[in-house]
Amino acid sequence: MKNSKRLLAASIAAACSALPVAAFATNGDELIGLGAQARALGGTGTAAFFGSENALTNPALLGKSQGTEFAFGGTVFMPDVKAESNFTGAQASKTSDADMSVIPEVSMSTRINDNLTFGIGMYGTAGMGVDYRGEATDADAGGLIHGYTNLQLMKFAPTLAYNKDNFGFGIAPVIQYGALDINYVTPAGNTGNGVSTDLGTGYNIGMYYDVNSQLTVALAYQSAIGMEYKDQLTVAADGFGIGPNGMQTINSDKLEQPAQIKAGVAYSMNEWMFTVDYKQIKWGSADGYKDFNWEDQDIIALGAKYTGNGYWVGVGFNSSDDPIKVLPNVANPATTYSNQAINMFNNHLFPGIVETHFTFGGGYAIGKNMMLEGAVVLADEVSKSVQTGAISDAFDDGTMNGSVPATATSHKTTHSQTSYTISLRMNF
Repeated sequence: MKNSKRLLAASIAAACSALPVAAFATNGDELIGLGAQARALGGTGTAAFFGSENALTNPALLGKSQGTEFAFGGTVFMPDVKAESNFTGAQASKTSDADMSVIPEVSMSTRINDNLTFGIGMYGTAGMGVDYRGEATDADAGGLIHGYTNLQLMKFAPTLAYNKDNFGFGIAPVIQYGALDINYVTPAGNTGNGVSTDLGTGYNIGMYYDVNSQLTVALAYQSAIGMEYKDQLTVAADGFGIGPNGMQTINSDKLEQPAQIKAGVAYSMNEWMFTVDYKQIKWGSADGYKDFNWEDQDIIALGAKYTGNGYWVGVGFNSSDDPIKVLPNVANPATTYSNQAINMFNNHLFPGIVETHFTFGGGYAIGKNMMLEGAVVLADEVSKSVQTGAISDAFDDGTMNGSVPATATSHKTTHSQTSYTISLRMNF
């Protein structure tokens, strides 16, 4: 019996790779901004016109474009994530080997006539990767158990924007491609089904209003996009007793990318532009995320940009709350176990917990119709601990001297981020 409990609890830590979270893209699992200018200015772009890269942020702003523009580039994303756990009775720690990924971006816009603009945006918008493989033994790994995950999301959005006088609106139907791979190792062997993929559809809509020549206000909405990754979340959850064949805490492979509500202000004064965005990501009502007790996330972003003769420089700040709720210990042993298992899931391999980002960047004209742009985003280090005593009690084979209190052991994650974006913009 103890051996089966040990296998069950060991599977928990490994199967943490099942949680649909932490794209390490930093507002939960969403990039704070799309494109070099947006990322340099704190992830703003709801009211600030940055060119064709606005297609997925606020499609209405393409109505401010002139002629034809094409931009392409990418972001090199480098998270630094470390897990520490003593739930097995011995301290174990490892820094994730998933410390670099490349996220592509391509956008285009062209004016059809005085009132209509067509655009296309194709961006990697979210993604996740944690790699705790490579420990010598399960005993050495402690609560880490060789877990590996890889979630990738890309959106493709043709856009149509209408503008007249001092206002405009736009709509962009969205096609989203997603891929999720979950693998881990327990004493019973490997768990994983290879990569599961899915296509989902949604839409972005937006509007802007120029109060005067200096001040623009705007609103935008991004719909939720339903996704389902066959035999990923449920299989991993079954490995530790909270899937369809156990407590049924996790009984679906659905992982819906949540809706977003956005409002923004942009104010220009001579060579300066100042931007403020508010965004709410609706994790709390999204299939999958809500099952892992994510809550709606409020985000404030600020940016300042100076434009000179053939160049620009910008800085920004992005602040959000932690969307992951820590479930409490309760009197019911089964509920305590389930709550701690979900908490450890979130904290071990899907820690979307970073809150504060500092950003800066710039652009330089390298020809009459071409500009090279770049941005740097730095996320402050944060740490978060959760209690794991109920898991330790199930794991205990006698080395921890019998019944283990719910608060006796814990799991800690430390997380910081650095990313670099580069883009080449061409106007015709």
